[in-house]
Amino acid sequence: MWSTFLLWAGLVHFSIAHTDSFTWLNYLRSQAYRHRYSPNHGNYYASLHAQDDSAALDCPLECECPPAYPNAMYCHNRNLQHVPFVPSRMKYVYLQNNRITGITDGVFDNATELVWIILHMNQLRSDKISSKVFAKLSKLERLFLQHNKLEHIPEGLPHSLQDLRLDHNAITSVPPGSLRGMNDLTALRLHYNTIQDLGGAVESLASLSFLDLRGNQLSKVPERLPPKLSQLYLDHNHISSVPVDFVKKRPELRFMRLSHNRLTDAAIPPNTFNVSTLVELDLSHNKLEKIPAISTSLQNLYLQANRIKEFSISSFCRVINVANYSNLRVLRLEANKISPHDVPPEALLCLRKATSINL
Repeated sequence: MWSTFLLWAGLVHFSIAHTDSFTWLNYLRSQAYRHRYSPNHGNYYASLHAQDDSAALDCPLECECPPAYPNAMYCHNRNLQHVPFVPSRMKYVYLQNNRITGITDGVFDNATELVWIILHMNQLRSDKISSKVFAKLSKLERLFLQHNKLEHIPEGLPHSLQDLRLDHNAITSVPPGSLRGMNDLTALRLHYNTIQDLGGAVESLASLSFLDLRGNQLSKVPERLPPKLSQLYLDHNHISSVPVDFVKKRPELRFMRLSHNRLTDAAIPPNTFNVSTLVELDLSHNKLEKIPAISTSLQNLYLQANRIKEFSISSFCRVINVANYSNLRVLRLEANKISPHDVPPEALLCLRKATSINL
């Protein structure tokens, strides 16, 4: 009877039977904005500027949408278990550090201008993200999905992505077509998953310059990599060898890290790292007994925690004189089987640009 009276009185404009607490509170808020208070009503604190009304009304109750940042929606650190529907004006959505397990179809459909979606530190599972979730986001540039429970790369990702973060998940493989068409992708983070073989999944990524595969289960260096790759991180895998001419075939490669693997001298072909384009090389925590030959252009070399027994100056300088020297700045050789007494006098001339040598 009371509900009938309220409906008759025009005070309730939605069905109570189909309303949850968030909808009810949003309804009350919309009524407050519709009949907003003003100083004429004796209340100076409930009054809002007319131009802010629409921005306040379309913001999900679970989130904050500050007027100073009209295109940003902040929903992080709120113990959320779902992704709220995103208003059309939004470009940046922050949903990190929640308990979200899946993404409902349609939550992003109105927000076709989205540029960033930040969803790391949740409990996302692959079977709760359909291939339609990101279908309408043709302008999305950054998608952060690290530190979740994903078993594979979500399907239907926008081709506009430039930065994709999928590290610290449970991804076991990267199917060949899972990243196809992402010609603008420059950075891909897949570290600390359980990937055993990358295959040719990233070979077609024409703009990719940064690839992080640390902490996986790779037994070999991936050979089918894109041509513009500049930074390759392969630390903490099970890699025991490096392909012939691997660096030489990739003239854009500047930084390469292979620490904490199973590399031996025999598994590295001669002059593999003697390439002038390389700037930084990390071979620490392996099983090397010799210093590999490097280019005089290399600036940072990390060889600590190996089994190196000799300080071979020829690894750095093939010719030693006033005009020929190494550009090496940092050399780390601690936790090997050499001491300062093993460093030959000509090292002073060869390594004249060094600022740090640790033995």
